[in-house]
This record gives sequence, C-alpha cells and structure tokens, in this order.
Amino acid sequence: MPLRPGRPVLHRHFTHETLVWAPLTRVVSDDEQGTRLWLATGSPLIREVTVAGDGPRDMPFADWIDTPKKIIQDVYRGPHCLKFNPRGAAYSVWWLFDPSLTFRAWYVNLEEPSVTWEDGELAGIDLTDQDLDIWVWPDRRWGWKDEDELEERLAFPDAYWVPDPDAVWAQGRAIVPAIEAGAWPFDGTWTDFRPPAGWTIPDPVTEGWDRPRERG
Repeated sequence: MPLRPGRPVLHRHFTHETLVWAPLTRVVSDDEQGTRLWLATGSPLIREVTVAGDGPRDMPFADWIDTPKKIIQDVYRGPHCLKFNPRGAAYSVWWLFDPSLTFRAWYVNLEEPSVTWEDGELAGIDLTDQDLDIWVWPDRRWGWKDEDELEERLAFPDAYWVPDPDAVWAQGRAIVPAIEAGAWPFDGTWTDFRPPAGWTIPDPVTEGWDRPRERG
C-alpha cells in the first residue's frame, strides 16, 4: 500500500545493520514513480555519535571505527529538503531550499536502493548511503562531493559499508548527462514546491525507531 501524504516517515540510514542517521520526514507522494519526502529544518533526528558527542566527520575514519558510540535524539539543522527516491534506484535526488523556501540547489545522494516498511503507526525507508554525492546548482554547474571520504574509508574494508566503489562511481557518472542537459529531474520541476500550510514539525519517535533494518 502506498504511504499516505502527510504521514511521518523515518528516513533511516544504516552502515551494514547499524542505524546511524534517521531524520523524521513527511510523505509528499508515494506512487509508481517513487517516493517524495519533505524534511523541514528543525525536524526530529536520531543519530549516532561518540560517547563524547562527536560525529564521524569530527575525526579520521580509523579513529571513528574504534571509538565507543551511542544513539541520541537530536534536531535536523540543515536546509529544508524535498527528497525524491526513484523506485528501485541506487540514488536519490534532493531539492534544497533556504528558510524562505527559495530553491538553492539539487543534491544527488548515491545510495543502495531504499526499502519501505510500515508497522502500525510507524513507517520508514531504510538504506545505506554510499558517501559519494553530486552538487548541482540552478544553472546546472555540478561537482562531486565527499570523494575524499570514499577514498579514505576504502582503506578499511572490514569496517566500511561500500563493497563496490566502481559501481558507485558508475552510477554517479550515469546521472551527469541528465544534469548537463537540464533533463528530468534537473529541468526545474518541483523547484517551486511548498509544503502544505497545515504541516507542522512531527513529534519525535521514541519507540520502534530501533527495529531491525528492512531489506528487500
């Protein structure tokens, strides 16, 4: 069954079977084309940090692997974001908006194909981020992002969650022609998106967020 518009959904990111990042979003649409989610600045966020409160980008990956960690309830402080997960695709495309809801950029997030689940009052979308990303500006200039993280972490294959970096790079390169041509989804569609006026920030999820990862 499709997820109904407006429903809160946990967008859960895993490394192997470990939950590391899960903002609470709302469903914009869910159909044969894919799933659109709205992530508003200030939304509840569950994330993994060290016992001291540091994130994975606060230290070399070699140190992160061996540092004790915990899960905390936090708040998403990034830009407003419309996320589109094409059905079965190994990437998602994000439309980034500033506080006035002016469109600022696209962001291509390379990731394992996501899996949707529904469990009573709780629903989620589970995936693994593959680190490499693409920035796309409104004039279709673009650039790779986090290729240094991908390279650094590949040196630790027993701990890293990206088994085939060549496939990740190939998926990214396959998207570039659409960017440069201004083709879907970089043709201006949804750059004027506005969430419904009645939508508020969802309440934090305090139970069930730690259910086992769903796999297709």
